[in-house]
Amino acid sequence: MWKPDRSRKTPIYQQIADYMEHRISFGEFPPGSLLPSERKLADELRVNRSTVVAAYEELRSLGILVSSKGSGTLVTNYNKGNAASLTPNWKEYVNGGNFLPNLPFIRRIREELRKKTDMIDFASGELSPDLFPNEVVRELLQKHPFQEQLGYDDPQGYSQLRETLVSFLEHHLHIHSTESSILITSGSQQSLYLILQCLLNPGDAVAIEDPSYCYSLPMFQSAGLRLFRLPLDEHGIDPKELIALYRKHKIRMIFLNPNFQNPTGHVMPLDRKLKLLEIASELGIPIVEDDTFTLTAFDGNPPPTLKSLDKNNNVLYVGSLSKIASSGLRIGWLIAPQTVISRLTDARQQMDFGLSNIPQWIANHFIKEGHLDRQIQFLREELVKKRDEFIRGFDDILADELTYSLPQGGLTFWCKINSAVDDFKLIEEATKRGVIFVPGSVYGSSKGCIRLSFARPQFEEILPGLRQLALALEACRK
Repeated sequence: MWKPDRSRKTPIYQQIADYMEHRISFGEFPPGSLLPSERKLADELRVNRSTVVAAYEELRSLGILVSSKGSGTLVTNYNKGNAASLTPNWKEYVNGGNFLPNLPFIRRIREELRKKTDMIDFASGELSPDLFPNEVVRELLQKHPFQEQLGYDDPQGYSQLRETLVSFLEHHLHIHSTESSILITSGSQQSLYLILQCLLNPGDAVAIEDPSYCYSLPMFQSAGLRLFRLPLDEHGIDPKELIALYRKHKIRMIFLNPNFQNPTGHVMPLDRKLKLLEIASELGIPIVEDDTFTLTAFDGNPPPTLKSLDKNNNVLYVGSLSKIASSGLRIGWLIAPQTVISRLTDARQQMDFGLSNIPQWIANHFIKEGHLDRQIQFLREELVKKRDEFIRGFDDILADELTYSLPQGGLTFWCKINSAVDDFKLIEEATKRGVIFVPGSVYGSSKGCIRLSFARPQFEEILPGLRQLALALEACRK
């Protein structure tokens, strides 16, 4: 019997949809036929039921299938030219467009987490619910009744929040800025999207770290950019590598995450940061610093950011509340020269007329009244507890299986699997056992590495999750 080919780049659900459409077109299932239930077909093909659900949904969008409660899933009379002639070819539309879909691994992980709420989540780069300041936000709303107008606000962002950020960033990270040089965004990814769309052109060459979170973002490819990698060692990139890359490819921009880098957790030392800034200035190349994790430094001493060391205005600085306070508030910021901010603000206004002023208003009070300071201290303490529980699990359960880097900040472990394992098979075996993670190949790394989040799972889930991961690794070697 036919089985999906997991080595292909085509998503499993799409392979199943194509396979079923082929059987229908050759009359194996004539119009009016009842198809196998989603569960039955999933068992036959040895895939998750959610994958078959997605395949059937694809065929429904094409007008090939129709489903109704109590009747199951039936083949329409599209072969006779009735239904199909009235239904757009949604598959053609979905496969078109300039904005590429997420990587198959990312879609698979999100699908599993959406369908199975009891999954132990080592994949998400997000805080667990108990680390969000929910009670503080409720108190702020009671203490300060919202009195701002509910119309469109300044597309550059709520002015009081921008003023508050100027003081906060100068005090905590020694970043000097002005209200007019800050754009409030819905998070780091919107900041990156605006930079890619407004400051670069299709065909431009950009440099990213290897491995890099940027590699997992299809919006880089959607923008038509040529990506060139700067390999990482335990101290981040070697700035001298940039010179050769620039000479060969005329690099137009560099995207870096120098402090507690995602996914490796490495911190670039001061001498490399200064050398990088010197080289970038000599070559006239802007640096985009995605600074998500600096404030999580577990020892309470955040390493210097590139922006704080930048004397020539070369660095575009991207920050966010998502990883240190609340992803649900959707608050990020971008610091850049005023001419750049003006250009991005204009584009942003075309997209959505600016953020809602309600979350911006909450964020302003949250930061201004010192709640973010207390949140960061609380977060550091709790993350260290979870990190150390992971270390205990590594030593007791996976001592012979994984080699890991000890994170001194951030939310994740970067681990190398000591024996050869297929990424696809490991994901399958792990999800069967109720645990999920991100393979290193998502970030452009060679196979055999995985990223494990210690921020998302509950403390009591960590050791059971690592035990299931150990069983998955064992199953992959059989």
